Amino acid sequence: MVSKVLYQPQSGNEMPRFAGRSTMMRLPAMETAEGLDAAFIGVPLDIGTSLRAGTRFGPRQIRAESVMIRPYNMATGAAPFDSLAVADIGDVAINTYNLLESVRIIEDSYTRLMQYPVVPMTLGGDHTITLPILRAVARRHGPVALVHVDAHTDTNDDMFGEKIAHGTTFRRAVEEGLLDCGRVVQIGQRAQGYASGDFQWGVDQGFRLVQAEQCWYRSLAPVMAEVRDQIGDRPVYLTFDIDGIDPAWAPGTGTPEVGGLTAIQALEIVRGCRGLNIVGCDLVEVSPPYDLSGNTSQLAANLLYEMLCVLPGVAYR
Repeated sequence: MVSKVLYQPQSGNEMPRFAGRSTMMRLPAMETAEGLDAAFIGVPLDIGTSLRAGTRFGPRQIRAESVMIRPYNMATGAAPFDSLAVADIGDVAINTYNLLESVRIIEDSYTRLMQYPVVPMTLGGDHTITLPILRAVARRHGPVALVHVDAHTDTNDDMFGEKIAHGTTFRRAVEEGLLDCGRVVQIGQRAQGYASGDFQWGVDQGFRLVQAEQCWYRSLAPVMAEVRDQIGDRPVYLTFDIDGIDPAWAPGTGTPEVGGLTAIQALEIVRGCRGLNIVGCDLVEVSPPYDLSGNTSQLAANLLYEMLCVLPGVAYR
């Protein structure tokens, strides 16, 4: 039996953090996911957006801002690199001129990835990318539970007459049978709708909706305890749109909405997923051109690390 190879991020004491590998957390770059338990992968897409573009630059900038992240989680005790084989397997080569062709390419790429027993951890890219990823994940695991953090429900029937866009992702996922609708939780939705019942469609399918106003002035740890009870041991996909966070914390996104979650609540949500059977996750909608301070990409990088820390099989110190 071949022993598993564990990789460590390149240390800032070995190589200055402004130099060295240009990978997520300065992990080794791999061509495939063979031998890995979890893989960071970028999907640099922004042609599904409806307002401000720029998420095509998200994966590169998230990687750049990940250089300060160290291996050990001092808050939770998680030591992911002591038990999981993790590496960066690069980006999906989308078609930058054709959204539907890009969706096909993403689905094919993740279908190949699912041949390995690996948890894909995706750096977006706009939220369109989650649909083809879910197609591949559900092909392996069946309909999955979903934890969806976002300012929007992304359950539009169409956008400008198009059925595939970043605001239609989860309606298509329901229609295609990709979700276990009684175990879908949406957190952070707010602002305005095109019609008074815009948030109701998902609720009618069985979704639990935790609007942003229900999160104001409170810890989300109790909410996440309820989420864990609701989902149980079902395979679950975690999708985190950075615009779920208030633009005061994360301005670098395409469709910002006031009154959102705090960075602290974001950590509570992700850390609250510990114990769930997470089979995939993504962090989407980071738009570096609107992120002049780098705060949005830095928060995104840290949330992806926190996702890694709650995967099944992570060691704790």
